[in-house]
Amino acid sequence: MKMRTLLLINLMALPLLSLAQNPTALEIIDRANDLMQGESNRGIMTMQIIRPKWSREISMKSWARGTEYSLVMITAPARDKGTGFLKRDKELWNWQPTIDRVIKLPPSMMMQSWMGSDFTNDDLVKESSIVEDYEHALEKDTVIGAYEAWKVILIPKEEAAVVWGRIEAYISKNDYYQLLFKYYDEDEFLVNTMVLSEIKNMGDRTIPTRLEMIPADNPDQKTVVIYEEMEFNVALKKDFFSIQNLKQIR
Repeated sequence: MKMRTLLLINLMALPLLSLAQNPTALEIIDRANDLMQGESNRGIMTMQIIRPKWSREISMKSWARGTEYSLVMITAPARDKGTGFLKRDKELWNWQPTIDRVIKLPPSMMMQSWMGSDFTNDDLVKESSIVEDYEHALEKDTVIGAYEAWKVILIPKEEAAVVWGRIEAYISKNDYYQLLFKYYDEDEFLVNTMVLSEIKNMGDRTIPTRLEMIPADNPDQKTVVIYEEMEFNVALKKDFFSIQNLKQIR
């Protein structure tokens, strides 16, 4: 009887084991996204905008709760210090301290350059969700650097208000690291490639800490975001993400 019971338990565990070894495309993206975002996060980052003849650096602080709420505040250089961006659900505001004005940005500006970089407004405030706004499909496995990786194709859902026509995501098999993203427009032309590297301990997890965004039509330029500090699953209430706080937070 004991042997029969053990056999039954082992048979019942087989589907769970299979699922763990062969996750779906959605499960891969969901887990990789959670690794990078958590339920909430708070960070300090440096952005380097690199061009053939010049470069500039921007320092910032960021706070996020899920995909609905985010706040980014510029801390340097001095001319941009205090400039902030707030996202609540589907609405985005920009605080300009030099003119003492909050500007509501329309959805049409999601594809616009953020602070003159190769990242878009959508990239920085995560207006769209790679988990919820796309259908996911696995393609053939590949190798990115030293990592065996899944290649996941993301196609936007019909009702989703997203800026990309298709995304290719490359996720490491053992650790669910985001390694590479390719962003295509609605006509299937490659627009941007994001390379993630320098995997380090941040907060309670290990993640890529260097993000390079390279435009397809200008491969001699790029924008680099470096995570200096990151905390995950921090206590952030919804009322933290208010226009009043956008003006006051430091």
